[in-house]
Amino acid sequence: MAEARIKTTTVGSYPLPEWLVANPSEQAVADATRVVIATQERAGIDLVCDGELSRFDVNHPETNGMIEYFVVPLGGVRTEMTFEEILAYRQNQGMKFRTRPPGVVDGPITCGTLDLPAACQKSRMLASKPFKFTLTGPHMLAKTLLDKHYGDIEPLAMAIADALAEQVRHIEADVIQVDEANLPGHPEEWRWAAAAMNRVLDAVKTTPAVHLCFGNYGGQSIQKGSWDQLMAYLNSLHVDHIVMENSHRPPEELAAFRELRSDIGMGLGVVDIKATETESADAIARQIERADKVLGPGRVRYIHPDCGFWMLKRSIADSKIAALVAGRDRYEGRAS
Repeated sequence: MAEARIKTTTVGSYPLPEWLVANPSEQAVADATRVVIATQERAGIDLVCDGELSRFDVNHPETNGMIEYFVVPLGGVRTEMTFEEILAYRQNQGMKFRTRPPGVVDGPITCGTLDLPAACQKSRMLASKPFKFTLTGPHMLAKTLLDKHYGDIEPLAMAIADALAEQVRHIEADVIQVDEANLPGHPEEWRWAAAAMNRVLDAVKTTPAVHLCFGNYGGQSIQKGSWDQLMAYLNSLHVDHIVMENSHRPPEELAAFRELRSDIGMGLGVVDIKATETESADAIARQIERADKVLGPGRVRYIHPDCGFWMLKRSIADSKIAALVAGRDRYEGRAS
């Protein structure tokens, strides 16, 4: 069978297996990662992820390692904080979903003990298909921290970007995807967010991608806004393709992506991770068809879920993964 024109991928996270939470160990994480990758490969996903299990920390399940995993090991960040510092952090209007910072910046940011290349290598060796590694971007990481060193969010973000770039230079993955889940709710910050993001993307040796969404916690969106407010940001990125939340968004929003630079591949979200019902192959095929009509034939290069699966049950995530491939195959006339 001819190679598919539109590639399927997952955004990153996968539901934590209950047995991993019950009896965590390094071997259990490796075994769980095997299961996650094999599930995607068996379903026919073209570009697989490790479910972000390399970030697993039983002490921080509520953020799925999206923040603490990256900032706690950094040099210049301390995790012990005073009550006064916690109170100061709670005045931050952009971080209402957290009650305390993951750390306090009291010195120059360095890589510290963070080792993303090793995490990637452990997972990549378990995959037989092209592999994608994901990391949280500098905009969101900077905004979660309490800064007592740089004095302004922009130089802090640039310092974090430089540390992430140093990590990325040594990562061996077919695609490296950087995630920003806070920016869609704060589009006015796009200029410095883009400058920081590009420092990371420019360090990618293979294929760079960026994922944006409006957040997900318990099936609820965290950020408010619309995609048309971020087109200047997207068009400024040094990126191969973007990975967007579309399925859960108003259908008319898709038209905003007509303004996307022609050399940036469109990654279309066709699976709603905020809903527990599994999409049919026909429903996914219709979403691709509509995108081709709105954006132009051949504009969509990837389809994927809107965001990560980590808050769903494994059975639901698995059925949505299978539906993703079935819908693509239905649209391209590949279904048997």
